[in-house]
Amino acid sequence: MKLPRALHSWRLSPTRAVAVQQRLAGYVRVERPARPWRWVAGLDAAFAANERVCLAAAVVWDRWERRVVEVATAARPVRFPYVPGLLSFREAPALLAALRKLRGAPEVLLCDGQGLAHPRRFGLACHLGVLCDLPAVGCAKSRLVGEHGELLPAAGARTDLVCAGAVVGAVVRTRAGCRPVFVSVGHRSDLDSAVALVLDCVQGRRLPEPTRLADRWVAALKRGQPPPRNAVPPAALSG
Repeated sequence: MKLPRALHSWRLSPTRAVAVQQRLAGYVRVERPARPWRWVAGLDAAFAANERVCLAAAVVWDRWERRVVEVATAARPVRFPYVPGLLSFREAPALLAALRKLRGAPEVLLCDGQGLAHPRRFGLACHLGVLCDLPAVGCAKSRLVGEHGELLPAAGARTDLVCAGAVVGAVVRTRAGCRPVFVSVGHRSDLDSAVALVLDCVQGRRLPEPTRLADRWVAALKRGQPPPRNAVPPAALSG
């Protein structure tokens, strides 16, 4: 997969990284997609035990046929310190490397992380969406910013996530009785389309299948084990 030219260097101090977020936040577009997305790239990353290497997986999911069609993985040295709100500067280089290995371009990126539900409205999904110039959606397991009202216990229930008086995402119950996920726009999407994508990709579990399988891939890489069998596409993998 060919990606656009990088919009910034990765060799940055935390202060300069914040300035990059503030600048690129102006590039984020919130818009309704022209048609539903079929090819969804689920993205997840993990760190090796010594925290010096980031492991990433991109799992392309066919939303219509409910199956994995391609997987690519990558490992990159970690060159940025852990700073809350700046996680994308640790994970994005490896995730972009995995995306470059894909033979086909996905229609949307589904990230295990935040989009606009971020202190500077520029979480991982925004960062990757802008750099790749692709629609992107954030689906995080925990809340980073904002407050929300009561959420009904039924699957599919949602309520607004509000920060400083603005709706920055949605709190979504993907499975009855399970803890919710936090969905937000990353780039070239609107919130309703982002929530619809997440709910449609859930396969009876809490997390949408593309990111759940990407999580299993990086967990297997971290342990040095074979990949999960149900996450292996029929064609040869991109290694």
